[in-house]
Amino acid sequence: MTAKPVNHEIQVKSALHRLKRKIPYGWDLNLYRGCSHNCVYCYAVSSHQYLNCSDFSGEIFIKTNLADVLESELASPGWNREVINIGGVTDSYQPAEEHYRLMPQVLELLIKYKTPAIISTKSSLIMRDYDLIDRLSKITYINVAATITTCNETVREKIEPGAEPAVKLFEVLSRFRETNASIGLHVMPIIPHLTDCEDNLKELCRRASSSRVDYLLPGTLYLRGNTRKRFFDFIHKEYPGIEDNLRALYRTGGAGKQYKEAMYKVLNRFRDKYNLSGSYMKPMRERLNQSGKN
Repeated sequence: MTAKPVNHEIQVKSALHRLKRKIPYGWDLNLYRGCSHNCVYCYAVSSHQYLNCSDFSGEIFIKTNLADVLESELASPGWNREVINIGGVTDSYQPAEEHYRLMPQVLELLIKYKTPAIISTKSSLIMRDYDLIDRLSKITYINVAATITTCNETVREKIEPGAEPAVKLFEVLSRFRETNASIGLHVMPIIPHLTDCEDNLKELCRRASSSRVDYLLPGTLYLRGNTRKRFFDFIHKEYPGIEDNLRALYRTGGAGKQYKEAMYKVLNRFRDKYNLSGSYMKPMRERLNQSGKN
């Protein structure tokens, strides 16, 4: 049984983080540091180091003054209502959010300052804020995306024990389809020899089609730094039969071109079969253009 995470309340001087690029978004907003979903492939596990803490999933840092800081940034004359990516490093709807309720404050500010945003999550807790997201979707662009790696619950419980089952997340997407929000399925990371089988890719596409998502965005597993060791320690323990093949495939940080071409050929066949778009930019442009005319 996984131990309950330890929460630490902290104060921050800034809320938004400017990215070097501007497309598809130029700003990140993370409500927490650390994430209790405990995904074995998480690329952010090293981000606690400057806090003198190595337990990314066991110690969660809550930015308790985030709403006040964010409002000062959104109210600035220099703010141009650019798209903000919410939860790019840590899930905004992880268990701590049920108590701290930072997202409703953030959504109220996005509504107040007519600011577009992208929300990605692995939790159905987002349904708590359905009405706020619905309101925002009538004002400007808002994207709601669920990150789902597999429809196999046995595998899911091992690789991302704190996330929710695929069936629940597809229900979330179906519900938000009733709003003006853009709806997306993020199939990432696709893990070779574990979640890349035809049956899984086909089922993800089929359920995405049933949920009427605007797009399906895939991404293959990438391993670097502490993530690499953590991931392979997990594979050695839970799936030793595929360890040698994975190590051969991941001599560097990413799988090779040959693997990716073969895998995407299969995935694209199912995307075509279920008429799923791969473009998240199209609904973004359409809704931003529409909101700009209002």
